[in-house]
Amino acid sequence: MMGHSHAMSGVVGWMAVVPLVQGREFLGLSFDMGPGEIIAGSLVCAGAALLPDLDHKSATVTKTYGKVTESMSGILAWAFGGHRMGTHSFLFAALMGVLVQILALWSELAVQVFVFLLVGIALQGLGFGLDKNRAASGVINALGTAAITLALFASGVNYTWLGLAVAFGCVLHFFGDMITRMGVPLFWPFTKKRIGQNQGFVTNGPVEQKVVMPLLTVGVIIYSIYLFDWPELLPAY
Repeated sequence: MMGHSHAMSGVVGWMAVVPLVQGREFLGLSFDMGPGEIIAGSLVCAGAALLPDLDHKSATVTKTYGKVTESMSGILAWAFGGHRMGTHSFLFAALMGVLVQILALWSELAVQVFVFLLVGIALQGLGFGLDKNRAASGVINALGTAAITLALFASGVNYTWLGLAVAFGCVLHFFGDMITRMGVPLFWPFTKKRIGQNQGFVTNGPVEQKVVMPLLTVGVIIYSIYLFDWPELLPAY
């Protein structure tokens, strides 16, 4: 599965758009991106970039929260026509974004719950907390997720952009799958035609492991240097 690549694409994708939206307003939402918003957005987007694979019973996101996500996987696979069908469409991205945005505007608690869930999925996708012992892996993931969520909350991160970040993460997932041989039906349910089918590389093959992942890693490093004012962030001695 491409879980790690999708999560990394979410991190890089969010970092890439920050300079484009910084200080602007979009759909009535203000984008004032400080270090907290950049970190939070990167993790939220990374988690959201795994959501479309909830339609697969063996996906990283499906295994993240045990029976809860496994049950959701079965429901979504049934509702959206199986793996790489409806959950890999613009309709799904829009539905997820709107749902999260409505709940975020409705309740601050809902915001923190969604952030916690998405950060947990992101950490799992990025490889943190994975262990042969699933119980130990779950504990490590939960502790790390709770610590990050609380730290972001304490720093006063503004989450008015949460729904857009979720939709954007889903779209990044689609673009990732479009360059594999299966392609994706972006315009489902109006058409089931897969865009990019039989034109890309094999999932989890040498191209992904030796080209895609290194490029994404380099992207994270470059954007981290560019976006953060390290002299101010690091403690002075």
